[in-house]
Parts: sequence; structure tokens; C-alpha cells
Amino acid sequence: MDLLNAIVALSNFVLVPAIAYGSQLALGALGVTLIYGILRFSNFAHGDTMAFGAMVTILFTWWFQSMGVTFGPLPTALLALPFGILGCMALVLVTDRLVYRFYREQKAKPVILVIVSMGVMFIMNGLVRFIIGPNDQRFADGERFIISARDFKAMTGLREGLAIKTTQGITVVTAVIVVALLFWFLNRTRTGKSMRAYSDNEDLALLSGINPERVVMYTWLIVAALATVAGVLYGLDKSFKPFVYFQLLLPIFASAIVGGLGSPVGAIAGGFVIAFSEVTITYAWKKVLGYLAPEGLAPDGLVQLLSTDYKFAVSFVILLIVLLFKPTGLFKGKSV
Repeated sequence: MDLLNAIVALSNFVLVPAIAYGSQLALGALGVTLIYGILRFSNFAHGDTMAFGAMVTILFTWWFQSMGVTFGPLPTALLALPFGILGCMALVLVTDRLVYRFYREQKAKPVILVIVSMGVMFIMNGLVRFIIGPNDQRFADGERFIISARDFKAMTGLREGLAIKTTQGITVVTAVIVVALLFWFLNRTRTGKSMRAYSDNEDLALLSGINPERVVMYTWLIVAALATVAGVLYGLDKSFKPFVYFQLLLPIFASAIVGGLGSPVGAIAGGFVIAFSEVTITYAWKKVLGYLAPEGLAPDGLVQLLSTDYKFAVSFVILLIVLLFKPTGLFKGKSV
């Protein structure tokens, strides 16, 4: 019985949150990886692109709620998501036209594009804070739990309850659908194949008649969709605060680099590696060990390796280790 309680406690506080968080990071890292693989620079504005897409979705969610439009047990934000994606697409296309295109035409070095993207990041960050404010914004509605701890205890008779939030379920299902669509698009459609060709060998792609500006446009559109979905799922699961997306940049980049920059499969794997590392290292293991340890040997302290304040430090350390010992990442960073 104690073993079952320990497994439920572990699932409740480590496995379920880490799978949901890993799905969010994987979607964010896919966007970073696509830009690196096709446009050949590290886009530091990605976190704030996520924040912008999520913000547009929140504004539409509030508008729907004010009109009494809901999505039943599911969050209304899912109805507003297509509008958020369109808003984010408009933003990245305008940014590309006004900023990045000039540097592409100049054949600027990737490091210059990185510095430019940092400038874009600060402008987007300011824009989001100016429109929606710097504070926490809660916009989740509908049913809170798929299964609550109380119901689980009543069903199983265990001391530990397993609670699965609706937002966690939606995150995992949405991530699977989005990733499947992305891989289908890249491998099966003509545009997807031309994007991969451009990524593998730019000169050869140009010789075979692929229009580079079209490839760039489609890349930005896909990245905007991925960023908005990731931003909204993270906001629903935790809460929306513009500055948090700025901080999320570190685990997202860590996920992309750990998996191998430029490899979509690597981005997904890296997302889960970082998420599980962050959650397990900052979790207080006292409860789980209390069930598993023999009587009288249960730990007194929290048995926590690091406080949750150091969550982002975990991804930074993993990033450093990977860069030192395996710079190409788990999946040998290659083009998309």
C-alpha cells in the first residue's frame, strides 16, 4: 500500500507536472530550432514572441467571456487561440519585413542577427507590458480538474490523491497534435520539403528554383503558431506574466541545444530532459521517501536538492555540461 502511495505522490508532484512542462518547452524549443535550422540564427526574441501571442489570445478570451461565450468545460482561451496565432503571425511578419530582411540582404553574420533579435526582444517585452500590464493575468476558466485528489482518494482508498488539471491534459494532447502536424508538414508537403532543402544547402536550393523569401515567410508563420500555442498552454497551466516568458528563454534554449540545435526531434527530447531535471531536482522528496523508507528511518528534512527559486539554474547547468562535453547535443545538431 505504501508503495502505491509513493507512486501516486511521485506522479502527482513530479511525473504529471514534468510531462506538461516538458510539452510546453518542447513546443518553444521547436520554434527556436526551426529558426536556427532555416534562417541560421538564434532568435532571442522567441520568449517574448510567445508572450505576445499569449497576450492577444488573452485579450480575445476576455472579450469572449464578456459576451458570455464559453467553451463548456474547456478553457475559453482555446476558442481565442486562432486569433492569437493570427496576431502573432502579423507581428513576426512585420518584424521580419522591417528588421531581419535588411540584414539578410546584407548577408550579415549570424552573430549580428542574434544581437538584432535581442533588440527586438526588448521592444516586444515593452510592448506586451504596455498593452496588458506587468502583473499576473489569470484567464483560465472551465473545469479545473480532469480528476481531483479528493475523487481519486474516494475511488482508490489510498492516502495520497492524484490530481490532473484540465490544463495539463490539454497541454499534452495539443502538443502531440501540433508536433504530428509539423512533422507531416515538413516531410509530406512541397513547402515543407523546400524548407528542408533550403536548410540543408541554401545555394543548391536556390539553384533548384526555391524562392528563399517564401521559405522565410513560411518559417516565420510556423514559428508564430508554435510560439503562441506554447505561450498560451504555459499561461493556462501556470499564469500569464510577461517577465516570466523572458525568463523562459533559458530553459527553451537549453532544450533546443541539449537536443541538438536544428533537430526537431532533438528539441522535443531536450524539452523533456530539461523539464524532468528541473522538477526532480527542485522537488522535496520527503513524502515519497516517507512511504518507501522502513519505519523509524523516514527523513526529517525536506530532502530537496535545490529550492524552487533555483529552477532556471538547473537548465543553465545542464546547458553548460552539454556545451562542454557534447556541443552538438543528443541528436547531433543538424539541419531540419
